[in-house]
Amino acid sequence: MEIIEENGEGSENISEVQVNSQPSGLSKTAQKKRLKQLRYEAIKAEKKAKMKVEKKREGERKRREWEEKLASLSEEERSKLIEERKGQRKERMEKRSEEREQKIQRLTKAKENGQNIIIDLEFSHLMSRAEIQSLVQQIMYCYAVNRKCSSPAHLWLTGCKGDMESQLQRLPGFDKWIIEKENRSYIEALEDHKENLVYLTADSDTVLDDLDPNKIYIVGGLVDRNRWKGITMKKAQEQGIQTGKLPIGNYLKMSSSQVLTVNQVLEILLKFLETRDWEASFFQVIPQRKRCEADSGEPQGEEDEEDCQEKDNESGRKKQCIEAASNS
Repeated sequence: MEIIEENGEGSENISEVQVNSQPSGLSKTAQKKRLKQLRYEAIKAEKKAKMKVEKKREGERKRREWEEKLASLSEEERSKLIEERKGQRKERMEKRSEEREQKIQRLTKAKENGQNIIIDLEFSHLMSRAEIQSLVQQIMYCYAVNRKCSSPAHLWLTGCKGDMESQLQRLPGFDKWIIEKENRSYIEALEDHKENLVYLTADSDTVLDDLDPNKIYIVGGLVDRNRWKGITMKKAQEQGIQTGKLPIGNYLKMSSSQVLTVNQVLEILLKFLETRDWEASFFQVIPQRKRCEADSGEPQGEEDEEDCQEKDNESGRKKQCIEAASNS
C-alpha cells in the first residue's frame, strides 16, 4: 500500500487511505491505534527520505569545499594538510579503540561484582517470527545500553535456543558479546541460587524499594504480553521463586497498562543502579506518550507530530546504541 505521495503529503491523507483498507473484525479502538501507527510510519518515512537527501547534499558540499581548498594550495601546503587530516583520523581511531577497551574492561568486571539481570527467553514458542525478531532487536539494544554504562550490570540470556538462538546468532558481533548465554533455563543454570531469583512482573504484590546486589532479577522476554496476561507471575509461582515489580505507580500514572518492553525495563534498572533514584529513572526512560496527562504536563489526544518526533528520537537513540554494539 502506497502511503506517501511524491509531494510529501501522504501523512496528511493517511486516514483517508486507511479507511478503505482496515482489516475486518477490528474494534474501533484497534482501528484507531492502527491509524495512529500508520500515520507515524508515514511521517517517519517522509522524514527519512528528506534526511537522506539532505545528508547526500551535505556530503557533496563538504567534498567540494575540500577539493576547492586543496586546489587553492601549493603542492607543499597540500601535502601538509593531507597529512594533518590523516593524523586527525588516526587520533579518532585510537580514541575509539581506547574507549572500546575500557567498555570491555567494565563488562568483564561486571561479571564479578555487577548486578545480575536475566532475560528469560523461554517464551519464543508463544511468539510469531516477527515478534521474535522484535525481541532480538530489543536484546541488542539492551546489550548496547549496558555496554555504555559506567557501572554495567552482568546480563544473562537463558533458554536461548531454537529460532531465538538462530536469530541472535545473526546479529553482528554477537559471538563477542560479554554476556552469559545459556541454552538451559535459569532454574537449571542457577539451581544453587534459586533463593536469590526474583522475577520482575507487574502482577506481583511486592513493590521493589531497592535493588539487592545479591539478588538475580529476571525480565520476561515476551513481545505483546497483552495476549498472555499473568504468564510470568504464574511461571514464577509454579517454580517457587520470588517476584517483584517496579514502583512505577508510586511516581507516575501510565496512560495504558504498566507493561514495558524488555529494553525499557532493562534501561530503568540500569538508570536506577546509576542514580539510586526511581523517579528519575522512570521519567528518563518511559516515553511521554505512555504517561497520563498529569505526569506529562501535556494534553493527551491524537498522536501528532510531537509524538512522532518522540518516537523518532527513541529510534535514533536505539540506532546509535545498536551500531555501537555491532562494532564491539
